[in-house]
Amino acid sequence: MEEFHRIRRLPPYVFEQVNRAKAIARNAGADIIDLGMGNPDLPAPAHVVEKLKDTVGRPRTDRYSSSRGITGLRRAQAAYYERRFGVKLNPDTQIITTLGSKEGFANVAQAITAPGDVVLVPDPSYPIHAFGFLMAGGVCRSVPSEPTPDFFTTLERAIVHSIPKPLAVVVCYPSNPTAYVADLDFYKELVPFAKKHGVFILSDLAYAEVYFDNNPPPSVLQVPGAMDIAVEFTSMSKTYSMPGWRIGFAVGNERIIGALGRVKSYLDYGAFTPIQVAATAALNGPDDCIREMRETYRRRRDVLVESFGRAGWQIPAPAASMFAWSPIPEPFRALGSVEFATLLVEKAEVAVSPGTGFGERGEGYVRIALVENEQRIRQAARNVRRFLESGPDKLHNVIPLAKRG
Repeated sequence: MEEFHRIRRLPPYVFEQVNRAKAIARNAGADIIDLGMGNPDLPAPAHVVEKLKDTVGRPRTDRYSSSRGITGLRRAQAAYYERRFGVKLNPDTQIITTLGSKEGFANVAQAITAPGDVVLVPDPSYPIHAFGFLMAGGVCRSVPSEPTPDFFTTLERAIVHSIPKPLAVVVCYPSNPTAYVADLDFYKELVPFAKKHGVFILSDLAYAEVYFDNNPPPSVLQVPGAMDIAVEFTSMSKTYSMPGWRIGFAVGNERIIGALGRVKSYLDYGAFTPIQVAATAALNGPDDCIREMRETYRRRRDVLVESFGRAGWQIPAPAASMFAWSPIPEPFRALGSVEFATLLVEKAEVAVSPGTGFGERGEGYVRIALVENEQRIRQAARNVRRFLESGPDKLHNVIPLAKRG
């Protein structure tokens, strides 16, 4: 039997080989240091957890919630944008609560994409940026991930040569997986460019608060006129270490927010009300928990760069995000990112994400997540040192366990 239409449009899951290798190694008793998935290991703030406990079981809170998000939560997000970015938002028409930024992207793709619509997506980039639109029937064209003049050169070429004209361009800064950061000047050039060509901007700002050099990443909505064409997605997952709670936001252009709200009204009833109440407490509460989160990731970044460097693997220090985007060590580069990541699990008991899972231009790189404590990162470095010292020649004829019958 043929696969269903939308399933045929999705390529094989690139991370599956590494996941199989992890499962096999763990079943054999290996202690895998997992730096692959960007799954925050820090606890959610205590006052947020307490608010959740206080709200569960109260009258009405077990009922269906609001797919747009409860009023208090949308107002809290508006207050956050005003104090953090100086951007004023109408909670009723310019903000919608999503079940995480990933789901928000997928839902907005369903809301605005007609079959055959072209969307410009960075490569490498987080998979939902492309596949959300592919599943909605759209067509993706790649543009560079790095916010340099070449981005605009490629963008203009893609717009000129695309039939039909592109619907939207996706940007993600701080970037997952590359950790690139854009400054406000980049957005000041992007907004009039997009307006000139009649293209929407969809900005993923999930890592807005995970930065290390006292230089807070800006929002595209800070640029005058951006509200006419831009929608931005943020998440509670990284800022407040609440990944499993599934709370995010889409804010900005009223037309897109309205379309997203209409689609969501058919798809979901919103997150569990106590979770939304607790998320409101997070946004309205003290921000010392954010500073502590940021400092924890900074220390982990520094330990990763220092210890892996001494082990023989030079890791570029990310300025933001919870990831390092690293070239595969030269002697192993010919293996490719999937094979290298698989062997790293099997021979070093360390898991990373192969770069090709984030797009063709991710080949030759791996993404390393800062989701283990400093002691575990140092242990990973010791394991990596032994792996690198073995050299690719000794591994030349090794068939990864994940590929064996």
